[in-house]
Amino acid sequence: MKDLRLKCNITSLICSPNSSMSSPRLIPSARMLHYLNQIEAINLDKDLFNQCSFSVEQLMELAGLSCASSILEVFPKAKHVLVVSGPGNNGGDGLVCARHLKIFGYQPEVYYPKPTSNTLYRNLIEQCKHFEIPIITSCPPLEDLNLKYSLVIDALFGFSFKPPVRQEFQEIMQKLYQTSTPCCSIDIPSGWDVETGPCGKEYLKPEMLISLTAPKICAKYFQGKYHYLAGRFIPPAIAIKYKLTYMSRYTSSFSYLNVGDIQDLNSGVQ
Repeated sequence: MKDLRLKCNITSLICSPNSSMSSPRLIPSARMLHYLNQIEAINLDKDLFNQCSFSVEQLMELAGLSCASSILEVFPKAKHVLVVSGPGNNGGDGLVCARHLKIFGYQPEVYYPKPTSNTLYRNLIEQCKHFEIPIITSCPPLEDLNLKYSLVIDALFGFSFKPPVRQEFQEIMQKLYQTSTPCCSIDIPSGWDVETGPCGKEYLKPEMLISLTAPKICAKYFQGKYHYLAGRFIPPAIAIKYKLTYMSRYTSSFSYLNVGDIQDLNSGVQ
């Protein structure tokens, strides 16, 4: 009966009208959301692909657009942007985000340290080039990060990442640690463990975190100013399965949510 009441409660929520710290600590608002572990995050994606017939390209486009839209809300004046994209899906989200930021009037550049032969990512790079977005293949100096750009978007690693950082990414990671330019991380701050959060004494401290579809456990350790959810494409049955009670909080045509605006809709769901 308890499970049945819980399922009914979540269903009503989904279908109702849109109504520099040395050691990380859990944030108080972590109690207000259900966070996914790594296996849940992987399985949620599989469910979207296999049960709901979404394609990788489709979800990547929706996620990247949602990221760009939330960045526009938080950093409307940060016109010179460096997008640091990795070789996987998180990097693909970053490439899509860069294209939409260009459409929104920003001047993005993409640092792409490990090009891939995968057709999907090659197409995304070509699309960026057609939008006259410079693609950088050598690591920019720290001085450029500090002076040339007003925002860095971290799209290196996603929720499948397992520490430590590989050699080919260590140089850019060191500069992301050191730069004074604000950083926005897509889904997972790069270098963090998806469940245990920051690794070691030196770790990335983004000012903004955009959790895709649902926050992962490591987001409980996020200390920045802005935490957003992006990706308004979860069907009701999937939201019930993963206890995503906050899906009903999206309003109007917005595809993103400010986590700070989310109330504890059901304190019994964790």
